[in-house]
Amino acid sequence: MNDVSGTYDVVVIGGGPAGLAAAIAATEAGAKTALLARRAPYADNRTTALLGASVDLLERLEVWPRCRDKAAALQIMRLVDDTGRLIRAPEVRFISQEIGLEQFGFNIDNRTLLAALEERAGELAGLSRLDDEAETVSPDDGHVAIVTRDGKSLSARLVIGADGRQSLCRDAAGIEVKRRDLNQAALTFNIGHSRPHKNISTEFHTPEGPCVFVPLPGNRCSVVWVSSPKEAERLIALSDEELSEAIEMRSHSILGRVMVEPGRHKFPLSIEQPRQIAKNRIALVGESAHVVPPIGAQGLNMGLRDAADIADVVRDALLMGDDPGSSQALGRYASARRSDVASRTFVIDIANRSLLSDFLPVQTVRAAGLHLIGSIGPLRRLAMREGLAPSWRRVS
Repeated sequence: MNDVSGTYDVVVIGGGPAGLAAAIAATEAGAKTALLARRAPYADNRTTALLGASVDLLERLEVWPRCRDKAAALQIMRLVDDTGRLIRAPEVRFISQEIGLEQFGFNIDNRTLLAALEERAGELAGLSRLDDEAETVSPDDGHVAIVTRDGKSLSARLVIGADGRQSLCRDAAGIEVKRRDLNQAALTFNIGHSRPHKNISTEFHTPEGPCVFVPLPGNRCSVVWVSSPKEAERLIALSDEELSEAIEMRSHSILGRVMVEPGRHKFPLSIEQPRQIAKNRIALVGESAHVVPPIGAQGLNMGLRDAADIADVVRDALLMGDDPGSSQALGRYASARRSDVASRTFVIDIANRSLLSDFLPVQTVRAAGLHLIGSIGPLRRLAMREGLAPSWRRVS
């Protein structure tokens, strides 16, 4: 990648995993592409559970072979009701072999994934890299003008906004956002443990939210512990020994002796839904396009599907000699993403609300629903397949 400014088919703004994937995919789709993002080390030790379709995309982009050996396979997913309520759901197990897969996907730390994406991006002659940030983004009828903080000027027929929750691109497109604070917070950290995880991811459902143990290579797991903001503040202030004891109790010692590793991250949870995913020559991907709680490992997986779908739209437009930033192209992208994003957001929201509810009929319905999924094979297999990737996702 060369550090140059100029005119492009596509400019991607934002250098997280979704932005890098979009830049690589757009370049491989035949677009003259620029990636505008600061090169910076990933800020924390969070991990991502990459589900089947995401791994397939990274394979196609020649990224996955660079990081596969640093990921742990996810072969079984357990849901355990640990609410202590009168009406509790039975344990549900999803087993990848039941739907003919060796694994559902892989859990990998985000630093490793980002490094692999950066390495692949650096090999593409058609992808220019500007180690800079956007100062202004100004869409017009025929192009989008971008001025960087270092004073460089770029022009693009299409801008892919991968610049996160406080998206400059989204604001420039005139897209409004519906936000809802969930009054929950997530504490993330990694642990070592004395017993093998056997490639089983376990999600304990508590009255304040899920606590998930996701396998990492060796006798290690990543933990996402969702609780009230006050409880999250208490937990993050604990010493390593105190937090190790607390998380071992929360896990019911299924992993044996637990040792918390250095590095913790806490963030508030919300649901954010932009009114549109594309407008005025700007298409949104990743957290600029949707923010959901860390339930069901859907966040970055949706972002990678965003990247794949906008790249398909760009490829089709270029092959037909059309403008990849036209309203017709953006309409195809919006159509491709609409059902996926809306359905995932809805299901995650309902699952979270039903878990937190003290209303007995809601608890009864939740328990009955999980019982049906756990006991009826075709329903369980449908849930597993749809959890990996929506069956209706197609670019028109």
